[in-house]
Amino acid sequence: MSDMKKVALNQVKDEFSKYLRMAEGEEIVITRHGKPAGVLRGFKSEDDWFDYRLEQDPRFLRRMAEARASLAARKGIKIEELDR
Repeated sequence: MSDMKKVALNQVKDEFSKYLRMAEGEEIVITRHGKPAGVLRGFKSEDDWFDYRLEQDPRFLRRMAEARASLAARKGIKIEELDR
């Protein structure tokens, strides 16, 4: 895991737009009294936002788990077998 920048909550409150721009390149851990309290994550594009939402969607995660289990059980279909 890459190093994350840690910033105190009062700094983020004072310069939120600055830290939001920074979060486009790296996640920023927001601390309260020196302890992690949250993470600020920015998006460079609409595609990044879509990817994030998809990665957090329980329906998508469930379907991915089912697909992996199916492949592990050798129930998958080879791409060569697909009718084009």
